[in-house]
Amino acid sequence: MGDSDDEEMNLSLAPKMFGNSNLLIDSIPVAEFQGRPLADHPSVKNGRPPGALTIPRDLLDASTVAEAISVISCWYEEKTEWGQRVGWIYGSVTEDVVTGYRMHNRGWRSVYCVTKRDAFRGTAPINLTDRLHQVLRWATGSVEIFFSRNNAFLASSRMKVLQRIAYLNVGIYPFTSFIVQTLNVTFLVYLLIITITLCTLAVLEVKWSGIELEEWWRNEQFWLIGGTSAHLAAVFQGLLKVVAGVEISFTLTSKSAGDDDDDEFADLYIVKWTSLMIPPLVIMMVNLIAIAVGISRTIYSVIPQWSRLLGGVFFSFWVLAHLYPFAKGLMGRRGRTPTIVFVWSGLIAIIISLLWVAINPPEGSNQIGGSFQFP
Repeated sequence: MGDSDDEEMNLSLAPKMFGNSNLLIDSIPVAEFQGRPLADHPSVKNGRPPGALTIPRDLLDASTVAEAISVISCWYEEKTEWGQRVGWIYGSVTEDVVTGYRMHNRGWRSVYCVTKRDAFRGTAPINLTDRLHQVLRWATGSVEIFFSRNNAFLASSRMKVLQRIAYLNVGIYPFTSFIVQTLNVTFLVYLLIITITLCTLAVLEVKWSGIELEEWWRNEQFWLIGGTSAHLAAVFQGLLKVVAGVEISFTLTSKSAGDDDDDEFADLYIVKWTSLMIPPLVIMMVNLIAIAVGISRTIYSVIPQWSRLLGGVFFSFWVLAHLYPFAKGLMGRRGRTPTIVFVWSGLIAIIISLLWVAINPPEGSNQIGGSFQFP
């Protein structure tokens, strides 16, 4: 088999791809045939004959079971292409996305299957700190995808347009974490387009998944929390790995339910220190300071610009409304946020505010606060 992913599989090189198990290699065409849809409709071509699911299967003998145990062992895939071109792809923190991309890039089609009863169930971290670290891991993986050959811009012609857009979104979304300097017409138009797009997606998500609007709103709130913390950190970590080759280590997320067996949501109130908490706190404080400064400036201004004030205050309240669960989580009844978090966040917010006033002082004045000279 050549280097191109589009080549057909050469059976003579099958051991290099799938290992030395003849039973596994012989089962590949059988599994491919069993994966075809039933030909119970005229539109289905090259499908299995109707009634194929009712045909009884032979029982597994001891030798087949022993071969299966050998195949699933860790050493079986050594010196093969498992994890590189065959099966579940390794080498990425978002291996599920990379695996799906490779399959679609080769022309495979996927079907989203929703069973009446949950086919799979799993656990997930529910407290703020572990959740942020998990989002950081996902976002860093997306940055790695963007700077790799798995970028959707480099996809083959076999990948459909909507699939290409979906994979582009996976690789680009961490870069949407940015700081707005000031409100202007260009940004407001951009914000309007993004808002309409998100609302359209929200309608589809609510209709498709059956969730309540309140649950969707909670998801949107955490999206902004992650976007101002984990996504921003992921961009720098991803660039550091790509440019300098520095590997990134992650703190494994704790998925236990906590030590308090009487409280089902005990782990929800655990807040552990992480540097990812600083950016959202700084953004909250800067917006609060901006509201106070904007109101005072407008009130004492010779020519008050109330429309500009209302636009800025509305945008700040929109940001604060999204960050409300973050603030509430920091004040949880179980966990206590370290004082150093608030101290550093306050200092950074004050420094940013002073720098902004120094760079863009009030009209007719080159000083901060009238009489205070910025050093």
